Amino acid sequence: MRKPRGNVSKKLKPRRWRYLNENVSRNFPSLVLVSESGNRNPREMNETPTLLLLCLLGLSLGTTQTQSPKPAAKSLAHAADPLFQTIAALDKQLFDAVDRCDMDKVASFWAEDVEFYHDKDGLTVGREKIVTSIKNNLCGKVKRQLVPGSLEVYPLNGYGAVEIGVHRFLHPWAQDHGVVGEAKFIHVWQNQGLQNHGLQNKDGQWRITRVISYDHGAAK
Repeated sequence: MRKPRGNVSKKLKPRRWRYLNENVSRNFPSLVLVSESGNRNPREMNETPTLLLLCLLGLSLGTTQTQSPKPAAKSLAHAADPLFQTIAALDKQLFDAVDRCDMDKVASFWAEDVEFYHDKDGLTVGREKIVTSIKNNLCGKVKRQLVPGSLEVYPLNGYGAVEIGVHRFLHPWAQDHGVVGEAKFIHVWQNQGLQNHGLQNKDGQWRITRVISYDHGAAK
């Protein structure tokens, strides 16, 4: 016959038992292993290593669930959001005009004093310069494609909105045929109808006042 093992309670110091007892009592009210003094509780059932391991496993799982990270805050990139719909539509109209080489329409999207920050070309200031650059570098040479699911839109209180996304530039024609470039962008849109921290004119003219175009390279 195997010699019975000694009581589990004798293998742990009273302080450790008190810690275990407090945690097990809180998470498993029906189980009380020991009293605060470290003595065995009369209601204790079988003080076996199996019971101890099960209790510790339950505590571990409870701790893991408690410390699980909270979901990140979602952007306004939901199709039903009115602001997202507005900016997404403006984005499409702008680049549709670029594809058609309709430079008058392209010009209507930019503020007179717009600032365009490009990680390769530096800073360009003014609508006229930006429209000329678009005409010389994009019109009839590339086709812009917004990466699906990359668009984010956030409100700017009393001003307009900020648009963030990733787009690709396809080369379907002779110049650099087949090359696909990619870049990240930030557009700051101002609505002329926004006054006194509220939307006074829903049909107010939207214009881009700031652009940051960065991380240019081959499509990932």
